Amino acid sequence: MTHPHPAPALTVVGLLSGTSYDAVDAAVCDLRLAGDELLLHPRGLHSAPFPGELRRAVAACLPPAATTMAEVCRLDTELGRFFGRVAAEAVDAVAGGQADLVVSHGQTVYHWVEGRRARGTLQLGGAAWIAEATGLPVVSDVRTRDIARGGQGAPLASTLDALLLLGEGPGPRRGALNLGGIANITVRGGAGEVVAYDLGPANALIDAAVADGTGGAETMDTDGARARRGTVDRELLRRLLAEPYYALPAPKSTGKELFHGAYLREQAAAAGARTALDDLVATVTELTAELAAAACREYGVEELVVSGGGVRNPALMARLAELCAPARVSRMEDHGLSSQGKEGYLFALLGFLTVCGLPASVPSATGAREAALLGSITPGARPLRLPEPAAQAPVRLRVV
Repeated sequence: MTHPHPAPALTVVGLLSGTSYDAVDAAVCDLRLAGDELLLHPRGLHSAPFPGELRRAVAACLPPAATTMAEVCRLDTELGRFFGRVAAEAVDAVAGGQADLVVSHGQTVYHWVEGRRARGTLQLGGAAWIAEATGLPVVSDVRTRDIARGGQGAPLASTLDALLLLGEGPGPRRGALNLGGIANITVRGGAGEVVAYDLGPANALIDAAVADGTGGAETMDTDGARARRGTVDRELLRRLLAEPYYALPAPKSTGKELFHGAYLREQAAAAGARTALDDLVATVTELTAELAAAACREYGVEELVVSGGGVRNPALMARLAELCAPARVSRMEDHGLSSQGKEGYLFALLGFLTVCGLPASVPSATGAREAALLGSITPGARPLRLPEPAAQAPVRLRVV
């Protein structure tokens, strides 16, 4: 049954803390279903850097480090409080004090993968703390349901990419590349199906090289300066490209459980490399660009739309432009959303679909048996009232 009047818009805050755990982005937008279209009006982005002590606590619990359940409990609480504060700030500063829903990705601390199969995933940052801080209902734990249906739980960016960027009409054959700690890509396969998977490391190994090489004094390659000064170690790059993960067919997912500082040190030692820091950073930067270029060739990509924190690295973007040619490299801003805010808007979209009773995953992209309603809903200060279930799923997203 269709509604006689346009569905009401919901103001949604999408919270994203990525695998680099340097900041939390809160993307605020109005979302409304209009027939087979989903209309997204971006209101703005509020970002907050991780407090130093909290960032160190996250780093201390990530693989290959060991941790305790006591530390996990403390971290879940402290992350929830931090996310709640950032969400409340975003409601006040960006949404004018009025919002309907918060969607929190949480902080990934473990993504359990064996071979090609994802077994589980864990994101911390208790939703009850966010609901308490904002008074709003919260959608959280958005990945697990897809895994329960045999999927990877990732890349969920495929939902937004398919609706906004990968239309089947006239225009270039696009791919969407997100450069977070891990790089993920969304393309169309030969039969027109949506294909998405984690390519491998993006900022993860760059950050690890810099942090290790400076004893923690630096945590990233600011403005790509080290990569620009360095020279690629071709023997080490050859060894890095031989990583078995890259040969696995899509769909597949990975994380810092594999790509971390110890991994990079082991690979460099096995290659007999005594690579200077700037050369090491140039090499792992080249690795990410090589992986993206190979995907562009495999899927016939003519335009690669890039988003995520990696767009702020001129050295990486320059290598992408050179190696992906003749594909044109563009940014998410060309399609109406900010590169930094894209994943925050993504999770706002996923939570909106959930409360409207619509599946929010793309099975051909994640490998799940079928699409799933994603996430768990925590009530806010008032009794939980969900919209009427939507009559039809959107087939396209329009930024307005």
